[in-house]
Amino acid sequence: QAQLVESGGGLVQPGGSLRLSCAASGISFSFYRMGWYRQAPGQQRELVAYITADRKTSYADSVRGRFTIFRDNAKKMVELQMNSLNVEDTAVYYCKANLESRTIWGQGIQVTVSA
Repeated sequence: QAQLVESGGGLVQPGGSLRLSCAASGISFSFYRMGWYRQAPGQQRELVAYITADRKTSYADSVRGRFTIFRDNAKKMVELQMNSLNVEDTAVYYCKANLESRTIWGQGIQVTVSA
């Protein structure tokens, strides 16, 4: 059964850092495009960053230069290093795996940036 499990969220002060992890199981991970999305209260889910099977990356303008996405195919994991966090980064963060017509979502993890 295909599954994505996020970890590493929590509460951090403005200017701080967090590293999110997403562990995949039940899929041929190396073939999938992996992404991180987020959804703040009352807002639509938005793309934060993605990394393709051949390791090309793309970032939302709001996080470019602060966030970095990594993948480790041997461990079947994708990570998101988040630096210089600000209150606008507060949201539930979701991991997503995509290959052609198949899409798998994680359950989401809360990130709260607050003093």
